[in-house]
Amino acid sequence: MIASATKATRAQTKSHNKTLIFKTIYDHGQISRADVARVTHLTRPTVSSTVVELIEEGLVAEVGQGPSEGGKPPILLSVVEDSRHLIGIDLANSEFRGAVIDLRGKIIHRCGLPVDERDGEAALQLVYQLVDELTAAATSPILGIGIGTPGLMNPEAGVVRKAVNLDWQDLPLRDLLAERYRLPVYIANDSQVAALGEFTFGCSRQLSSLVVVKVGRGIGAGIVIDGQLFYGDGNGAGEIGHIRVVENGEVCRCGNTGCLETVVSSRLLISQAKEIMQRNPQSLLHQFAAAPAEVNTSVILQAFAAGDPDVRQAVATMGRYLGIAVANLVGILNIKQIAIGGSLARFEAGLVEPVRQEMHRHVQPTQANETTVVVANLGTDILIFGAAALLLANELGLV
Repeated sequence: MIASATKATRAQTKSHNKTLIFKTIYDHGQISRADVARVTHLTRPTVSSTVVELIEEGLVAEVGQGPSEGGKPPILLSVVEDSRHLIGIDLANSEFRGAVIDLRGKIIHRCGLPVDERDGEAALQLVYQLVDELTAAATSPILGIGIGTPGLMNPEAGVVRKAVNLDWQDLPLRDLLAERYRLPVYIANDSQVAALGEFTFGCSRQLSSLVVVKVGRGIGAGIVIDGQLFYGDGNGAGEIGHIRVVENGEVCRCGNTGCLETVVSSRLLISQAKEIMQRNPQSLLHQFAAAPAEVNTSVILQAFAAGDPDVRQAVATMGRYLGIAVANLVGILNIKQIAIGGSLARFEAGLVEPVRQEMHRHVQPTQANETTVVVANLGTDILIFGAAALLLANELGLV
C-alpha cells in the first residue's frame, strides 16, 4: 500500500511538473530551458527531461537562439501552435456553430447549421452532423471537443439536466459524444463557457474576476471569481434567464410566468421585428428584408443602424429589463466588470446603455459607479473560444 501510494505521488508530481513547464512556455511565447527553470523553481534536469517529452509529442519546438549573456546563446523553446486542434461548439443560438481552433486560438475552419426550431432527438442529430464536419476538417491531432450548451448542467458528469429551448432533459451528452468520436469531451453551461472564453482570450484577461451575461435565444450569467469558474453548489450559478422580472407576465417555456427570457431574447426580438414590419409599411426593415419571414438578427441590426425608431425602442426595452438582472448581480457579487455577450450584444450601445442606466437605478450609487458594463470583446465567437478554453484548461492546464 505504501509503495503504491508513493508511486502514485511520483506520477502526480511528474504530471504537475509537465503541466507547469508547458504552461510557462505557452505563457512566455519563447523562453529558454534555463529561464523555465528559474520561473518554475524546478531543477534544470527536470526541465530538460520534460522538454524532451514535450518535443517528442510535437507540442514544443526549438525555435532559435536567444541573446547571449556572456556564454553560449540559449536555445529558445516555443509551443507548436498547430500541433493540436481543438473542436469548439456553440449550441446556444438559432444556429449550432463550431470551429476547429489551434492552441493559440486561431480559427482554422468554421461550420454553422440552422436549428430551425428542432429540439429533442432532432437537435442531437444536428450536433452529430456538426461535429462530423469539424472532425473531418481537422488537419492535426484533435485534443478534444469542448461544448457550451444552454440550460442547467452537471459539468462533472457531462449531463444536460434541463435545456428548455432544446427540450433536453438528463441528456448524457458527454458520454454520447465521447463514445461516438473517441475523444475527450468537456461540456458546461453556455454562459459559463462564455465567461471562460472572455477571461482567457478576450480583453478581460487582466482581471481576476468577471461576469459575462450572455443574451441570445436564452439568457445566463457566467461568473469567474479569482480566475476560476464559479458553478454554484448545484452547478446552476448565474441561471438568471428564469428569474421573474414581470409580475403577471407571459408564461415561459420553463412553466413559470414573467421570466427574464419572456421579455429578452433574440427569438423574441425577431418576433417583434416581424410584427413591426407587418403593421408599419414605413419601417426601415422593409429595406433589408422582402418579407417578415426573412427577418433575422442581422436584418434587425441593419434596420437598427439605419435608425428605425421602433426597432431601437424594442432593443432599448430589452436593455432595461436586462439591467434589472444585472443590478441584482452587482448587488450580490460586487464584481466590478460585467460584459454583455451573445447575439444581442451586436447592438452594442443600443443595448448596453439602457442596461447601465437601469443598473444605476437599482443599486447603491457607490457600487454602480465602481461597476463597468461593457460589450464582450469576442463577439459572436465567445462561446466557440470558451469551449476551446475549457479544453485547454482540462487537457493542458493552460487556463
